[in-house]
Amino acid sequence: MSDRRPVFAANWKMNLNSEQAHNFVAELLPQIAGAPADILIFPPAVYLPQLVADTSGTPVGVGAQNLFWERSGAYTGEISVGMIHDIGARYVLCGHSERRHYFNESAEMVTRKARAAQSGGLVPVVCVGETLAEREAGETLETLHNDIVSSLSAVEPDPEIIVAYEPVWAIGTGRVAMPADAEEAIAYLRQQIGRLWGESIAAQVRILYGGSVQPDNIAELMACPNIDGGLIGGASLRASSFLGIIKNGFALTRI
Repeated sequence: MSDRRPVFAANWKMNLNSEQAHNFVAELLPQIAGAPADILIFPPAVYLPQLVADTSGTPVGVGAQNLFWERSGAYTGEISVGMIHDIGARYVLCGHSERRHYFNESAEMVTRKARAAQSGGLVPVVCVGETLAEREAGETLETLHNDIVSSLSAVEPDPEIIVAYEPVWAIGTGRVAMPADAEEAIAYLRQQIGRLWGESIAAQVRILYGGSVQPDNIAELMACPNIDGGLIGGASLRASSFLGIIKNGFALTRI
């Protein structure tokens, strides 16, 4: 186990309502006191103030699922880094595969979002990953190289930034990258970060795996030396399964 503190992040995407979100937190909090990991929740934007209030003074960090890189202006439907910071959230996803593929976010856009988050006092969680076609064509490492270099080359070196490797073909499909494959990809990402920012910073950056993470597969993934946690989608919609991932991922005896 490395000295990097594990991260278990719940990405609710466009799910749950206000009551469900409140009940989730009420069930979660008593179970994670003293957890040797960072626990993050990324709710839909309309519930960000509620989640910040419900988790105030607790070990849970709250983040936005998206942001726009401009500080203000005529950008209907967008939220800025200042707005996210103002309500007390401290993290933001940048370049999630669903943003890249459903909303045509380019590498340049992801870079601008990550830079805006960083300059505005938020921790960006930069997401990268290959499609099934790219994997079957043997282009996984090339894709990851392009994704990570384009996303981080214009960002200030910072060991606090979090990276999430999420093979697109594994998100919401029930298919999970074999631990050896996930480890290979994440070790490669760490190597590329080292080339960009230096090995000392790369050794501190936490890199998560995302893609059909469940309580019954997280332990194998966490046993890999370069995997520092999970970015969890469907299994994070129920507190019981999210807690199961935390428990099995770090063998917390108190859960």
